[in-house]
Amino acid sequence: MPILGIVIGEKFERLLAAAQRRTDQGRPDQRRTGKGHPDLGGPDLARPDLGAADEADRAFSELWRDANPALLRYLRVIAPETAEDIAADTWVQVVRGLAAFRGDETAWRAWLFTIARHRTIDEGRRRSRRPVVSVPEVADVTSPDNPDPADLVLEKLSTRAAVALIATLPRLQAEVILLRVVAGLDTPTVARLVGRSPGAVRVAAHRGLRQLAATLAEAGVTHGSAP
Repeated sequence: MPILGIVIGEKFERLLAAAQRRTDQGRPDQRRTGKGHPDLGGPDLARPDLGAADEADRAFSELWRDANPALLRYLRVIAPETAEDIAADTWVQVVRGLAAFRGDETAWRAWLFTIARHRTIDEGRRRSRRPVVSVPEVADVTSPDNPDPADLVLEKLSTRAAVALIATLPRLQAEVILLRVVAGLDTPTVARLVGRSPGAVRVAAHRGLRQLAATLAEAGVTHGSAP
């Protein structure tokens, strides 16, 4: 269960279709003649076009309001100095590519966070020419997936406190946990996004969550304790 979910649910397909109609057609006011009428019609067509555009704007705004808080929480951990700028760049890319997007809500989350991660990498290259120190690859694991321990680790924390705690972990562990818990992506999707094997992602998540559990225990926030 994401600590900050993207929870559009059943409305997603309707919102996406409405938002895509706007990007498919372009802004009506940009396609109008100097007299303010649509290129291919008279004044009687102007009001329906504007109504559809307003619906598309509302749909995209709802998609943005629902996803942007989780996106910022992710970026404030992996790119704290430029999170807001990268988020803005990410949404620009989303708008440009929205008409061509195909997929369900899970695919939408994966697409959004993939764009954000690519923009983060681009920004890092732009800001610094120093070599990036990679986290060593961890071995694949073939044991079956167990129930995700994230709820046990994070259930006592507020969203802000949880994200702040995750930010203290090594980069790979923090990013994997954010994508799994904050973005709500599954292990195979996270593995494709970060360029690691599913086993390596599971190991990184397990190590990170184990470290979070130890930190919480030291602070007296245990699974069975009251605040």
